[in-house]
Amino acid sequence: MAAQIPLIWITALVVLALLVIGVLVFVKVYQDRSDKDAFVTVVCVLALTSLLATVCLFPVDIALVSSTTNNSTGQKKHWANPDTVANVVYTLKVVYYCLYSLDAVICLLVIPFAYFWYEEWDVEATTKQRLKGALKYSMFFIVLLVVLLLVGLFVPVAKEMKGHLDLDYFKKLLMENNGERALTFITGVLMCFGTVLFVLYTAPGLALTPLVLIKSIPSSSLPSWSAETNEALAVNRERQRALEAHHQSRGVRPTSKDRRELEALQREERTLVRRQRISEEIRSSRSKFYRKLEAIGRPFKILLGILILTVSLLIFSSMLITAIDKVQNSVCGKHCGYILPNTNIFNPMNWIFVESSKVFPIDYVLALLVVLLFFAASVVGVAFIGIRFLWVSLFQLRPSATKPQGMLMSTVMLTLTVLAINYAFTMILAPQYAHYGGQKFCDHTLVGTGYLRSCINHPEMIVPCNELAPQEICTPTVVSTFINRITLNFPFFGAFAFWAQFGFLGLFAVVAATGLVWTPSMGGRSMEDEENEEEEGLLGTTGRRTRAAWEDLTGRTSSGSSERQNGRQNGYGAVESEG
Repeated sequence: MAAQIPLIWITALVVLALLVIGVLVFVKVYQDRSDKDAFVTVVCVLALTSLLATVCLFPVDIALVSSTTNNSTGQKKHWANPDTVANVVYTLKVVYYCLYSLDAVICLLVIPFAYFWYEEWDVEATTKQRLKGALKYSMFFIVLLVVLLLVGLFVPVAKEMKGHLDLDYFKKLLMENNGERALTFITGVLMCFGTVLFVLYTAPGLALTPLVLIKSIPSSSLPSWSAETNEALAVNRERQRALEAHHQSRGVRPTSKDRRELEALQREERTLVRRQRISEEIRSSRSKFYRKLEAIGRPFKILLGILILTVSLLIFSSMLITAIDKVQNSVCGKHCGYILPNTNIFNPMNWIFVESSKVFPIDYVLALLVVLLFFAASVVGVAFIGIRFLWVSLFQLRPSATKPQGMLMSTVMLTLTVLAINYAFTMILAPQYAHYGGQKFCDHTLVGTGYLRSCINHPEMIVPCNELAPQEICTPTVVSTFINRITLNFPFFGAFAFWAQFGFLGLFAVVAATGLVWTPSMGGRSMEDEENEEEEGLLGTTGRRTRAAWEDLTGRTSSGSSERQNGRQNGYGAVESEG
């Protein structure tokens, strides 16, 4: 066996180790500092590690099958005999099945148990009581997993090809045992849920990520913003002193117009004082070195944003081209999830991957970066939109302020989204490369033999592999075989995932166009967020004081006055301290 195969696995493990460090940092940064649970933290780390292992396995899959073919001759390498290739594919299949099974168990059993374990916490609750309560509420998910297994074992699958797909590649996809069929069905169900999240979160995240980086330079920096606030505060107080001195010197009461102006100046003063305090808090929380480093890094953030924007537009155009190609040229349509044996329209991302495969290992690095970009876009989407049920906001993904329940639900959402990312990359973004990597085959047979291939005198006949190529030379990736098995045996899953890509493209276009004019803030808290929150608190306090004055005048107390009395005292004191 070539030394390239162990090298690929070792490289993948090193990359995974680095990503695990990133997982630890991610969990540390986002979890609530004052509300943490050790068991929830461990579950999140393990779930994200399994998730990123699934992400890393995709380029490894492509690299391993590509290493079996000699692209200069269009034949298998001398060591890549059928048994060796079968062992490579079998190893990949085992790893894939283990990771997919682990992801399913984590989503359907482990994370729900951890969620209810945390919810059962109480000062007087014992470990046994929390365990009993968590198991009781987790029984629904255990029953759900059992039902999915039983349905996957007995649900009817496709028994024949529709659309004249009589190729050996497609026939093999229907040959599976009951265990594989059950796992295929469960993965298909989870993939459909992940596709919904892929559309709702990854599309906005992919559109907003470059715009946030490009717009990272604020209209006014922190020092200038602080100086403007101090100057405006000095002018405001000078104007108040002038008004008061004017009326005191003349010994007359201020007119209604002067009183309104003085009240407006006092409200403005409170706002400016809040701005000044927030500015000082941010200044004190950031060291001078950090501020200089941030200023130096801003041009690079803009360049990175432009690069990601270019890649995002390439992804958008490639996905749109492939989707149109599948609609027009798929020979089996909805009956097989719009599988396309051969691409008919030029796909820029697919071309980039195939051309970069000529220099090892550029294409594998690019594939990993694109998959990680999708994953990062999903995280950004969750941070922007938050965890919602319809229009109800449940949790926000914020640095140092994400509740344990929010961390668990974010982990589930990201895990499901990765299944949809695998589908989008394999079937829509770069289908030919994702199926066969950089493999090429000799499409020329010697005269009179009908099966002996030789391109020594015909190098132009060495072409990239596709589903029409001879399977003894072109080895499909395991992930493409697995996804095609889902779409062929359960056509509904394939049709749903395919048409959802148009929703992804549409939402990406809408958010990108909107983001050019207005970019929403992420889950983090900016100076404007702090100011708006305090302004809302001030408005709420003003409302409570108005209600209190009305009750004093009428001599009546409305329902719930005891609660408002406490809030009234706290709010009044807060306002007075601001002045």
